[in-house]
Amino acid sequence: MKSLASGTSTSAAEVVGISKFGVWVYAAGKEFFLPYEDFPWFRDAKVSSVYNLMFYNEFHLHWPDLDIDIDTRAIEHPENYPLIYK
Repeated sequence: MKSLASGTSTSAAEVVGISKFGVWVYAAGKEFFLPYEDFPWFRDAKVSSVYNLMFYNEFHLHWPDLDIDIDTRAIEHPENYPLIYK
């Protein structure tokens, strides 16, 4: 007997807050903080663009208006992802 192909993910992601220090995102049952110091692309972005967030494959955060893609695993374990924006 073969298993059926996986369906579409029902997990959602959303921006839950924007502060003068960074952006708060809830995804895959976890809350992540994206400080402007490490994620400067959000600092001067339009609020509507920051809130326009898509979530794919349980790890992939995508902001289409800003052309930003972030893997949640890189937020949790930055030591495993040495290529960092400077």
